[in-house]
Amino acid sequence: MIILALDTAGVDCAAALYDASSGQILAERCERIGKGHAERLTDMIEEVMAEAGRPLSDVSRIVVTIGPGSFTGIRTGVASARGLALALGIPAVGVTTLAVMAADFHEVHRGRPVIAAIDAKRGEIYAQAFDGEGKPLGEPQALDAASVGELARAHEAEIYGSGALLVAGQNLGGEPDRFPAGLAARLGSFIIAHEKPKPLYLRAPDAKPQSGFALSRT
Repeated sequence: MIILALDTAGVDCAAALYDASSGQILAERCERIGKGHAERLTDMIEEVMAEAGRPLSDVSRIVVTIGPGSFTGIRTGVASARGLALALGIPAVGVTTLAVMAADFHEVHRGRPVIAAIDAKRGEIYAQAFDGEGKPLGEPQALDAASVGELARAHEAEIYGSGALLVAGQNLGGEPDRFPAGLAARLGSFIIAHEKPKPLYLRAPDAKPQSGFALSRT
C-alpha cells in the first residue's frame, strides 16, 4: 500500500510518500513556513511524487494530521486530503498530532510512557498520555500546566513537546512542535478507514465573528 501523508497542522508544511509493505519512506518534503500552507501544499505533493518516480494513481491511501494545532492549517490539510481522496477514489484517514509526537518520542525511547504536550497558548496545553508502545491512555485534552504534571505522575510518564517547559514553570513553550509526515503515514497505515478525516479542535477558535456590525433584518 502506497500512502501519501500530509501535515499542515503546525508551523510545517509537509508531505511524505510511504510504502507500507516495506516500511520505507519513498520521498519526503518538509518546510517550516508558519503560514501559507494552502499555497505551498499542492506543489509539495507534486515534488514528492516526482522524487519517488510515482504517479498519483499509485497512491492507495491519504493520511493527514487532524490536530490539535493551527485552526487554519488543520482545515487546509483536511480539505486537501479529502479532495485528493475523492478525486482518486481512495480512502483518507486522520491521525492526531499528539499521536505523531508520541511516535516521534518512541523512535528513541521505546517502551517508556509519554505525555505528548503542545503549548496551546493562553495558559493551556494540548496533552494526551500514551503507554510505552504508543497506545493512548486517554483522550486528547486542553489542560493547565498543573494538570499535565498530575497526568504525567499518574502514568509515571515523561512529558514530551513544547508543553513540557510550561509544566516546568517556564513561561514560553520553546520551539514549535513538529509532526513528521513520515511518522503520520506509518500510523495511518494501521487505521481502519471507515469515515472521512475531520479536524480535531479542543477549544473554540481565537477569532470571533464581529457582532456590532450586523444589519437588522425586516
